[in-house]
Amino acid sequence: MSAHVLWFVTRGAGIVSLLLLTAVVVLGVAGATRWRNARWPRFVVAGLHRNLTLLALALIAIHVITTVTDGYAPISFVSAVLPFTSPYRPLWLGLGAIAFDLLLALTVTSLLRMRIGYRTWRALHWFAYASWPIALVHALGTGSDARMSWLQLVAAVCVAAVAAAVLWRVAGDRARPSLRFAGAASVIAVPLAIGVFYLWGPDQSGWAARAGTPASLLPRPATRVRQTVSTPVATLPKGRFTSRFTGRVHESGQDASGRVLVDISGTTSGTAKGRLWIRLQGEPVDGGGVSMTASGATYGPPGFPDAYIGKIVALNGPQILLSLSGHSGDLSLLVDLRIGESGIATGTVHGHVRGL
Repeated sequence: MSAHVLWFVTRGAGIVSLLLLTAVVVLGVAGATRWRNARWPRFVVAGLHRNLTLLALALIAIHVITTVTDGYAPISFVSAVLPFTSPYRPLWLGLGAIAFDLLLALTVTSLLRMRIGYRTWRALHWFAYASWPIALVHALGTGSDARMSWLQLVAAVCVAAVAAAVLWRVAGDRARPSLRFAGAASVIAVPLAIGVFYLWGPDQSGWAARAGTPASLLPRPATRVRQTVSTPVATLPKGRFTSRFTGRVHESGQDASGRVLVDISGTTSGTAKGRLWIRLQGEPVDGGGVSMTASGATYGPPGFPDAYIGKIVALNGPQILLSLSGHSGDLSLLVDLRIGESGIATGTVHGHVRGL
């Protein structure tokens, strides 16, 4: 499976598992109210609640496996279970690990309910409900789509569904006054806290660096060029194009983990004039080359060198396939390099621009 496919599977599994976890919370609240009707008897609600929990757990497992296998960010299986141990956005990834651990504990204790007793199971069950807001904050703080309108809509729907379920629960005739007050307060406090966090965090520019993304995965700061109305910024040609590449390759020494950084930077000329920067991190392999664990790339016209930002999706010797995105669409670049003495690199760049 290619890195590009893994990237989409990771994102899809994460979002679907968040939706399923929201449904689990809503059904759990419905079960607590002993709600039922002719079409939905209580055993159906309980069975659906259990099956959706197992499905959410399976999708979270897929989310974890594809994230680690993708290799774009330095995330291990240990970091997916043991919170706050990852070098990549440790706090926000750690919240995802906590949500996963809580959901796993909920599943295991539910299977052992007859052995541990109802009171113990119920106490653990209440803690497990905390996995929903933690998972939501994890998705906003760690996910690459936090500023996308569709993810904002998903988050709003999840918050509205859980808030409505909790209000319905505390409005019941049998609800104690203290429970009503706590439920109403949480309906106000939790969405407000998540909203403030989002507006002052993931919704702001520069969040990737503040969230704890390693510097090797951040795009280079763009070189600002003063523009005038009479000299507009050049744009890339539409569709497919081929250009010549000239630049340099620099490889760092091994760090404490045995990894090296390889920087490739230069310019393209011919059909599309631009500036290309590629960085990959990995472990040296016998016979030359690097086993990639993370990457980043930017490309754009001389006046806007980071118009497109992305990463390496395939690496085959001197050939590098990049997948990048920008405000004007997506860009695929196949870079065929020839590296000479003193790190001088030449080659050919084949591009394909796909508009939005």
